[in-house]
Amino acid sequence: MPVPEIDERLGIATYLTDTAGIGGVIKQSVDDFEVEEVLVDGSKATVEAAESRALGASDRRQRYLLCVLVKRNWDTFIAVKNIARELGISQAQIRIAGIKDAKAVTAQHLTIENGTVEDAARVKVKDMILRPVGYVREPMALYYLLGNSFKITIQAIQQPAEAIKKQVAEITRKIEEAGGMPNFFGHQRFGTTRPITHLVGKAILKGNLEDAAMLFLAKPSADEHPDSRSSREELQSTRNFQAALTGFPKQLRFERLMLRHLADEPDDFAGAFRRLPRRLLMLFVQAYQSYLFNRFLTLRLQSGFTLGRAEVGDWVVGVERSGLPMVNVAKMVDESNCVEVNESVKAGRLRVALPIVGVKQQFSRGAMKPMELQVLEEERVEPEDFRASALPELGRRGGLRAVASPAKDCRLLDISDQAGGEYHATLSFTLLRGCYATVLLREIMKSVDPVGAGF
Repeated sequence: MPVPEIDERLGIATYLTDTAGIGGVIKQSVDDFEVEEVLVDGSKATVEAAESRALGASDRRQRYLLCVLVKRNWDTFIAVKNIARELGISQAQIRIAGIKDAKAVTAQHLTIENGTVEDAARVKVKDMILRPVGYVREPMALYYLLGNSFKITIQAIQQPAEAIKKQVAEITRKIEEAGGMPNFFGHQRFGTTRPITHLVGKAILKGNLEDAAMLFLAKPSADEHPDSRSSREELQSTRNFQAALTGFPKQLRFERLMLRHLADEPDDFAGAFRRLPRRLLMLFVQAYQSYLFNRFLTLRLQSGFTLGRAEVGDWVVGVERSGLPMVNVAKMVDESNCVEVNESVKAGRLRVALPIVGVKQQFSRGAMKPMELQVLEEERVEPEDFRASALPELGRRGGLRAVASPAKDCRLLDISDQAGGEYHATLSFTLLRGCYATVLLREIMKSVDPVGAGF
């Protein structure tokens, strides 16, 4: 089944299932995409107010105030920046476990160092609610995050209700039988309307900081806002950073941070990148690692390997009781342990994994190794490039990522007809952290135009 051109550009060049998709559009309204964060202790950050004592939070004053942040149509980084400004504190005093979708209604946990319940009440930002949960001893961190629960409405489906039910049921059944959905990195990792994040990362790794900066600042996209596209085209033509600082739209906040530096020091591209928030800066290199992983996983699927069976030469990783893969508990499959490993994979105690390329991570062996080396040869990169010598703080050791991830409690909640004979369908499901709702929706919808479909 052919995939959209943009998917191929992101390394996602295949589907797991061969059942026709239902089509439709997501995110026509912000309210069509709801995300609620789930922590490892089972507690959930809910959009609607609910009693919670996540992570043992108590009324006794401790160093960190734990809150639930509910936001509507807010970028996570910008939301944190606004909360810090409201409280008159550094952004570093606010910690989150994960980044949530911007065009969505989301609920997540955060901690405020030395914050109080009274501080939370002072935060008054449009389309944002900060609900105090209690006090905890440690700041919020990734290891507290189990995953996210989604409720998503797909609009403008041009198929009858019975066909929608049948196709969703068949696709979800095939995904379950395969051992989970393919664990691709989704469109958001790269930017759907302007998918250049991984290209910036590659340029950084190769030491081409000027190219990286111009990609981030000046590479236009036909799918972005015309004002943004026009500003980028002007900068691409003139390379006048001072003029670009004046002309770039205010909403391009991160680009303007770099331009402010380059307007004064036009040759200091390292300094310009270092003006960006550290977490955003890391995303560039991580996005390129993600692109390479997507290509590895595509080749694995196209070669006929299943997600739920380990081959000799594969990496496998352990699985916690919660279901989270333990990527630091890994071993290589060989002739002597292949049967035993596959019994554990079938029982859910192990998962097949592929490399996240970095300085320290070994490649697979067996049939996968030549495929992985082929991708790096085509990309003209090698593991040593991931030292990121031009910006050493971005150097990456590498690691492993499971090839499949379960889509838990996947249910079709509702199908309703719209004007003009179209339907909308509401789905709910829960994914582990690091997994993308759009990857599951991609299998269900099989959109020919992901950008137009809201991805």
